[in-house]
Amino acid sequence: MPTRHDKNAYGFRPYRSCADALEQCFLALAKRNSAQWVLEGDIKACFDKISHQWLLDNAPMDKEILKKWLLAGYIDKGKLHPTNRGTPQGGIISPTLLNITLSGLEQAVKAATSKRNDKVNVIIYADDFIITGANKEVLENVVTPTVEAFLELRGLSLSQEKTKISHISEGFDFLGVNVRKYKGKFIKKPAKDNVNKFLENIREVVKTHPTAKTDNLIYLLNPKIQGWANYHRTQNSKRTFGYVSYHIFKVLWQWARRRHPKKSAQWVKNKYFRTKGYRQWTFTAGIQITRKKTGYLDLVEISKVPIKRHIKIKAEATPYDPTYKAYFEKRRERRKLKILHRVCKDSWSPWWELPDIDES
Repeated sequence: MPTRHDKNAYGFRPYRSCADALEQCFLALAKRNSAQWVLEGDIKACFDKISHQWLLDNAPMDKEILKKWLLAGYIDKGKLHPTNRGTPQGGIISPTLLNITLSGLEQAVKAATSKRNDKVNVIIYADDFIITGANKEVLENVVTPTVEAFLELRGLSLSQEKTKISHISEGFDFLGVNVRKYKGKFIKKPAKDNVNKFLENIREVVKTHPTAKTDNLIYLLNPKIQGWANYHRTQNSKRTFGYVSYHIFKVLWQWARRRHPKKSAQWVKNKYFRTKGYRQWTFTAGIQITRKKTGYLDLVEISKVPIKRHIKIKAEATPYDPTYKAYFEKRRERRKLKILHRVCKDSWSPWWELPDIDES
């Protein structure tokens, strides 16, 4: 049976990302007359319980090769573990098999509902998905049974603990982002759990490197800060970035004071921070660029990361269809220009654009 992925499935597919899935949330929920209720779906032990027989009957590929892949098992700590059902997470073919397994969920749900009256939208990323609805009843009485029947054929089931129905005014977390309407205004911002985990990771890095050189610590922190900021820069994250910036400064200040308990606060400030523009507290380190040239290596200032809305991929677009060749080339060129602009703008790279240190 040939398989076509759902239009609004975004996980493990080329040129599709979390940002696309979250932008689809905006399109499905942001308008005044949009759906107001959301089913947050979570599949219980998804990779571990996919039915081998269903895959063998439905996956469009060589059955013998697929069977060998499914029964190959995996090695953990030198011990071979059999895979009599499901696919091992981290396996090279597991993402593809998951997409094949869940392919058709969007069509099944929409076939059981009225698109116009029920306002149903399905958004899938890997084994997480949300389904919108005009009211709670359609999600409870029509959508949920349809999803359960769809999954049962594939050996899967919904997690009763993590699957719930909520109103958009209460909000919900999806892919590390909180989606909610505040007095009718649609807002996407980093979820509290996601922010706390990120800050905990930053604190752990600083705590485990109490005697590290300042530039080495910055090298460790910058990719983490820049990566997290890049993920959330398409959301309403400005206030959150300011909150995170303060807590990063706080942990670095404590780190610096502990290194020099007998020095004054002003001495510590002068050693580890510098004035950059109108900002007086930029965590920095002097570095040697060449034999005769020195410069500053600055910590990425997350509160200065610009917020810019993501341009979502067309739902029906696929790189395997020659019709969309020009469309994807245009998106690739636009992405290259964005990355080039970002690299030139970031203060911590490239080194040779950094200003000289004032040795006086």
